[in-house]
Amino acid sequence: MKTLQIKAGKDKAVKQHHPWVFSGALETIKQNPEQGEIIKLVNAKNEFLAYGYFNNLSKIMVRAIEWNEETQVDDQWWKEKIKASVNRRQHLLNSKDTNSFRLIYSEADGLPGLIVDKYADHLVVQVLTVGIEVRKQLIAEYLFELVKPTGIYERSDATARSLEGLKASNGLLIGIEPAEFTEITENGLKFVVNIADGQKSGYFLDQRNTRKRVADYAKELNVLDCFCYAGGFTLNAKKAGAKSVMSVDSSALAIDMVRRNHKANDITFLEDELIKGDSNNTLRRFQEENRNFDLIILDPPKLAPSRSAVDRALRAYKDLNLQALKLLGKGGLLATFSCSGGVELGMLKQAVAWAALDAGKEVQFIEQFGHPEDHPILASFPESEYLKGVMCRVI
Repeated sequence: MKTLQIKAGKDKAVKQHHPWVFSGALETIKQNPEQGEIIKLVNAKNEFLAYGYFNNLSKIMVRAIEWNEETQVDDQWWKEKIKASVNRRQHLLNSKDTNSFRLIYSEADGLPGLIVDKYADHLVVQVLTVGIEVRKQLIAEYLFELVKPTGIYERSDATARSLEGLKASNGLLIGIEPAEFTEITENGLKFVVNIADGQKSGYFLDQRNTRKRVADYAKELNVLDCFCYAGGFTLNAKKAGAKSVMSVDSSALAIDMVRRNHKANDITFLEDELIKGDSNNTLRRFQEENRNFDLIILDPPKLAPSRSAVDRALRAYKDLNLQALKLLGKGGLLATFSCSGGVELGMLKQAVAWAALDAGKEVQFIEQFGHPEDHPILASFPESEYLKGVMCRVI
């Protein structure tokens, strides 16, 4: 096994089991590992630190995966890591009202660059690092053996792959290709998911628990669901007894899925409740029409793809929440979210506070939201936390 040495004073993070080793932390590489090859990391005194996989095309040149020198990182190691991750979701595998969730969450499950989502009888794999790419078929075959899905489909089209020197890769890995629409169950509701062309890996599984919790507030309320995508918040709110729900998304595919999901659950709707349009513009139009709502949900896409974009994103969050608050009266509720890893919960709350000030509204934060249990946050890798939200009340 080839050895890479970390510069003196640069090994603290690895000792604390943080998996990322940047190129600037490494001494000049005298050996030339292949892309994705397992290497040994040592400190300036040549003492063992960790095993990891190598990629000289990435700023994160090594991703550490094993800190026990006596452990051999072979095919069996990968199988055991995958099995352990799946076993941690056993309660979800046994659930009667939810059959779709995340099975493997990258670094948070000790497998940097591997994301596996379960959609009913299909698995969807996202491969984000070279170390996973070169073992993709092995991983797919073992997942197929362990979970026994109908098929495993790859959706490796995230922009993060380009940072690893990888091109997009979509298509069937093993088994039977999914139909155009796959029906899943979440919180006892049915949803149709477009695995091949939908956003992320087909659906936003990370809001499962929050959709149900926000719905607890919705009974007898007039609700506006912005950035609704497939209607997760919409359908949960209607199931909970909302008086009305308007759903807004700029994607025609999303609006079509909301329509299909109403029908799949035999829930009535009016066509004018489904609005294909920009959420920001729709909020402004409703102000001009003197519309009011009791509960508004804002679940926008990632507005800060990098740390450098955080300030711009906070201005966008502030304006978005400002437009929503203008449509809420006394006692009105605002559930607002950010899925940008660089935007911390305190930053989101500050953006809402600025928005409330400009809207002339006094706002309380009454509840906070985060990851469900199938999207764990690893203590040694805080970067695994990205989703956060708050429920606000106008007083």
